[in-house]
Amino acid sequence: MHDTHEDEQYGPLVGFTVGVTAARRAEEFGALLERRGATVLRAPALRIVPLADDGELLAATREIIDSVPDTVVVTTAVGFRGWIEAATGWGLGDRLPAALRGAELLVRGPKAKGAVRAAGLTESWSAASESMAEVLDRLLAEGVTGRRIALQLHGEPLPGFIESLRAAGAEVLPVPVYRWTGPEDIAPLDRLLDTTLARGLDALTFTSAPAAASLLGRAERRGLLPEMLGALRDDVLVACVGPVTAQPLRARGIGTVQPERFRIAPLVQLLCQELPSRAPALPVAGRRVQIRGHAVLVDGEPRPVQPAGMALLHALARRPGWVVARADLLRALPGGGTDEHAVETAMARLRTALGVPGLIQTVVKRGYRLALDPAEDGGDLH
Repeated sequence: MHDTHEDEQYGPLVGFTVGVTAARRAEEFGALLERRGATVLRAPALRIVPLADDGELLAATREIIDSVPDTVVVTTAVGFRGWIEAATGWGLGDRLPAALRGAELLVRGPKAKGAVRAAGLTESWSAASESMAEVLDRLLAEGVTGRRIALQLHGEPLPGFIESLRAAGAEVLPVPVYRWTGPEDIAPLDRLLDTTLARGLDALTFTSAPAAASLLGRAERRGLLPEMLGALRDDVLVACVGPVTAQPLRARGIGTVQPERFRIAPLVQLLCQELPSRAPALPVAGRRVQIRGHAVLVDGEPRPVQPAGMALLHALARRPGWVVARADLLRALPGGGTDEHAVETAMARLRTALGVPGLIQTVVKRGYRLALDPAEDGGDLH
């Protein structure tokens, strides 16, 4: 319900606030959103344990060098490159690739394949779908009884993957190429939680399952989980980079959207389609009005509006053209209030911000209404 002209001029995400929980590539992701007009609230839900400091990875690397596994599964390019770099820092930079040459190398998709080849190695097979389900099917079809399989982890346990291989008779060696822990500074994550609960976000994005689990865990520790789940189920668009990332959210009954290609750029494009479609344009007083999270587009031009004014607009837009009583508008104001004069003050500021007379009509002794065009309103207004 939005035209390309306004998108080209202002960006399709103008007026929307998007939360970014990513730790890795967060700046790039945020910049892509801001370039398209969004206001971005950054709050890393995790931090990555430096590989060189990771004793678990060093122990797994030595075990692979000392006893080469039958199969090594490479899941991510960044993880594999980091593993090789860490091995070099430990003085094992020649011995690890030499050991991997003696194993069957299965890779998940073209990025992982590129990292393997950059290390002077050649994969035995690559998953065309870039999914771990295809890798698992391949292994189980080959038969894994009695085989030692080293699995480079995503950064989180892969649900059901290790269990399925072990149930089929394999010995599985997890390789924790990068591990997540909580953020060093929890304040941004708490601000993100509070903003979500206050319905100050239009969308919340996740690029890893651990980030989703971390945010839900923080909400639970603060005693806010039921309210958080309510906000994410009903009012905030939850966008994930892929199905693995979405699992902790879907397990809690939260609906998510995801792009067909599990990458950051397609995720941004998906938001550019989904968010404007959730804010349909209304024909009001001969103008085209689209009410977004923190701005209003009047004939395609954004008009920034204060939170109190946005609260009034959203209340009026729930039943466009119908009269909304002052008492109902008072309850809609941030923080509520006891004096209907606060509604009149906020309404005066809102009309000034909109800059177009006649969009909101005063109905004497009753309240206010959006001046929906009669030809479009579908019937009598009350």
